[in-house]
This record gives sequence, C-alpha cells and structure tokens, in this order.
Amino acid sequence: MRIAIVGTGYVADYYLKTLPDHPRLQLVGVMDRDGPRAERFAGFHRLPTRYRNYEELLADDRVECVVNLTNPHSHYTLTKAALEAGKHVYSEKPLAMEMAHAEELVALAESRGLQLASAPCSLLGETAQTLWKALREERIGRVRLVYAELDDGPIHLMKPERWRSDSGNPWPARDEYEVGCTLAHAGYYITWMVAFFGPALRVTSFSTVLTPDKGVEVDRQTPDFSVACIEFASGTVARLTHSIYAPYDHGLRLIGDRGVLSTKDCWLYNSPVYLGRRDALGLKVEKNPVKAKWMGLGPEALPLAPGPGQSRGSRKANTMDVSRGIAEVAEAVHQGRPCRLSSRFALHVNEVTLAIQHPAEPGVPRTMKTTCGSIAPMPWAA
Repeated sequence: MRIAIVGTGYVADYYLKTLPDHPRLQLVGVMDRDGPRAERFAGFHRLPTRYRNYEELLADDRVECVVNLTNPHSHYTLTKAALEAGKHVYSEKPLAMEMAHAEELVALAESRGLQLASAPCSLLGETAQTLWKALREERIGRVRLVYAELDDGPIHLMKPERWRSDSGNPWPARDEYEVGCTLAHAGYYITWMVAFFGPALRVTSFSTVLTPDKGVEVDRQTPDFSVACIEFASGTVARLTHSIYAPYDHGLRLIGDRGVLSTKDCWLYNSPVYLGRRDALGLKVEKNPVKAKWMGLGPEALPLAPGPGQSRGSRKANTMDVSRGIAEVAEAVHQGRPCRLSSRFALHVNEVTLAIQHPAEPGVPRTMKTTCGSIAPMPWAA
C-alpha cells in the first residue's frame, strides 16, 4: 500500500523509525502546514516527496492511504477530506475530539467502502496478544476485575522543553496539555480491554486539573488526572487511571478466579507477561513478594507470542511499532477482510475515552451508545 503522511511533528519520527519493519508499506511523501518543519523532516529521512499543501497530497493518485499525524483538533477535518478524496485513513488518536464528528467520519468511510482506523495499535503487539491467548485458554478462570494504570509522572517537572525527536522537532507541550493525558493515552488499555472483554456498557468517571500551571501558556485547562470504572459486556469491571502527576506506572493486572495476569508497560510490545496463582501459596506470595522472590517463588513468566521481527531502530527504548496499525489496514484491504482496528472499534473506543475525560456528572454512570463486534487475534498468536 502506498501511503502519505500529513503532520511531521514529534510523533512522525516514531513512524519513520518503524516503517522499515513493514516492507509492503511504501511512503510516497509527506506534508505539514509548517513548511520548514516538513522540509527538515523530509531531508533528515531522505524522503523523495514533500507536498506543498494538503490539496496536492490528496490529488496524488499514487496515494492509497493517508496517515493523519496532526494535532487531534485537526483530525476530523483532515480525515474527512481524505475520505472524500477516496483514500483509506489511519489516524493518530483520538479519532475525533467530538463524538458527532467521529460518527460522521465512520458513516462516510462505510458509505464509500473505505478503511478508517485509529491508533493506538498496541493491541496487535506481542504483549497484548500473549495476555489475550492466556485468557482464551482460561489460564486464570473468569476475569472479574482489572486494574490499569497510565500515569506518566509530573511531566512539567521533567524539562520537556528540551525534548526533541530524531529530526529535531520539539515535544508539543502546549498541544499535549490542551488535549489532555486521557485522550492521549486511554486507548492503550481501552483497546485491549474491549478486545478481551467485549464492548463497554457503562462508564463512571471523575476528572480534574491537579496542576494548572505547567510552565506553558494554554488556551484551555484540560484534566491532567482521571479515574474511571468501566463495565464490560462480559461482566468484567475495570478501574483505569490516567495522570501526568503521579509517579510513572503503566501496569496492568487482570484478576481472575484462579489467578492474575500482569504486565508492567503497555507501551513496550515485548513487556513480559506474568501469571500468578490464586491458591493458598499464590496468595501468600502476593502478600510477601520479597520473601517469595528470596525463596524462588512468585509469578510465572509466560513465553511471549512469536510476533513479527523488528528492525534495529524499532528496538530502541520506549519505541512502539506504531506502523503496525497501518500495516493491518493495508493487509485488510489486500485480503478483502475486516480490519482488526475497524472504524466501529475506533468509534467505540472514542466514546469511552471522551466519557472518561468529560463525565456528565462525576460519579454517575454513563451508558455507552456505541458498540463493536468481536476482533480476531493475530494469526501468529492464535
């Protein structure tokens, strides 16, 4: 599939770093409204084409899929234009900042027979697929409770003004603070849980601004802390927390009748997966982890599902194979099958995420209006 990227900011370098892992994806060109930034990006990565504007990109008949890596506030407008131009679209998260806009995009894609998918794609990673396989094998029995954390630490104290991507783009602090950590990160675990336990039925949430002054002037204050309880179709209940204040923690625990599955970081596709028992000995290990480790006891590390190999560049620390989502879109088109990251799946994740960040009334359950079908595991993990 021939693709073009719109938006050459901080995150775009991660895509260029992992594209070599997917040789069936051919990058035709890139475009950014900031001309010098696009020129610097194209020069650094030695790209053949830099479009002068978005209209020129959409007019290029070679482009089959547009990869939308722009500010989330631009997702709706640019994705809509791409779909109207007959292009498939893979968008960074969220699909849209408003549900009405997200619903419009999905309806447009379906009416034109186009694929529309949204990041994150970590559900397609080895860690998520290993957890899912263990659940299908009923290794821990019925899962009744999930604890998930997406805390990134007090970013405003980490000197983010010094952060630069490989091509020299600064971390977009103002954009990140105005969009909020929930919209930026909730999808990493919501996608996993919807795949594992079915669509969310109800969301009860609370969100607030803990640190109004982060050293950057913003036009709007957006929650930098949120916590939600999510009820899924299977009966599983999850507690999901986001913040850019609490210490870094991306841990996940799936708690079943017979055991606990856990991992430490959803951002790493090869984060180890552990299986702990919930018998008398296993519960003692839970209460005394230091003693258990000294005695050689503790959770069992499961072998990770043998996913596709990664290039040297994508093995660097804190690098996800973000291009795997685009590859899934391309493969779905080529094989004439539903995309695992379908538009309806993205729409449902979008609704859950917005419900967490913007509770109608704190502590009052909100019934979800969207749903989605079941998702197939990756063939190498089945």
